[in-house]
Amino acid sequence: MKRFKHILLASALMCGAFFTACNDDENTPVFPEQQEEYYDMSGFAKGADVSWLTEMENSGYLFYDADGKDRECMELLRSLGMNAIRLRVWVNPSEDVFGWCNKNDVLVKAWRAQRLGFRLMIDFHYSDTWADPGKQYKPAAWENMNVEELKTAIADHTKEVLNMLKTNGIDVEWVQVGNETHQGMLFPTGQTTTDEGSRNFARFITSGYDAVKEIYPDAKVIVHLDQGQRASLYNSIFDGLKQNGGKWDIIGMSLYPDMMPDEGEPDNWEAMNNACIANMKALIAKYNTPVMMCEIGVNWNYEKAEAFFTDFMTKAKEIDQCLGVFTWEPQCYGGWKGYHKGMFDDSGRPTDSFNAFKR
Repeated sequence: MKRFKHILLASALMCGAFFTACNDDENTPVFPEQQEEYYDMSGFAKGADVSWLTEMENSGYLFYDADGKDRECMELLRSLGMNAIRLRVWVNPSEDVFGWCNKNDVLVKAWRAQRLGFRLMIDFHYSDTWADPGKQYKPAAWENMNVEELKTAIADHTKEVLNMLKTNGIDVEWVQVGNETHQGMLFPTGQTTTDEGSRNFARFITSGYDAVKEIYPDAKVIVHLDQGQRASLYNSIFDGLKQNGGKWDIIGMSLYPDMMPDEGEPDNWEAMNNACIANMKALIAKYNTPVMMCEIGVNWNYEKAEAFFTDFMTKAKEIDQCLGVFTWEPQCYGGWKGYHKGMFDDSGRPTDSFNAFKR
């Protein structure tokens, strides 16, 4: 029944309906109006990207606490120590993915998160599909645009999504303008492998930055790269942005111990954590910019997973200008879409890795 309630809520929000929760009809969406326990949602961000959540619910996934009780996922994550939610946005996802992660789907999840007191990060991919280091595909509608038209498209898309959230009373604390922009964005026009591409990348970042500030003046804008332990990568990209007038408020990172090309197996995680922490400190000093871990993860059944998260969280919280740590899709389990870096076991219950976020 909980899954049915969530689907009803999603459908109605996408039609532009306004909701007040009630409990006189078992088919009416009901979310906790009052917290039974006090949750401190301030301070260091302990976050979860749950962008797959509505799609998982639609596919029949349920989520359980340690006692096996069926729980609404975001409420459960809050009880496990999370105080922030991150949501990705695609421009116009194809019909075969039913609009998941489009602006309306993001509104559904953002609305739910805010009702539970979560702080919110919006992650713009500026693509119709996944944007990551090697895949920064232009949206189909933007394919033939020149640089100035692309700057306008970035600004318009950013403002459209954020204005929709603001109109619905949703606060946004952080906004990513681009996702894992290892080599820039909107390839090949904004690819940093050429001088002109580097200049365009800075223009695109600035266009997104200015658009964010127009809607949410107090929101902090993040430029996000992968491989958080690679200092040379961060210095190269941010030197280029600075040289070309790019704007940002926060440097964002990803870190996955078993996905780095030169780092081998997850057992190297301690050295990688230390390298990433050192990189954070150096970037703060060099650019006078706070940092944030926007994505972190390791296979859920890795025997040292809890130690990995605990080590990184402990060290990150000791850095004055490290603002938080977000895990990527921790609610995933059972091999959802081939992803195994969630923090739930195959029965849909939370693993001990969440202990790192309760401290």
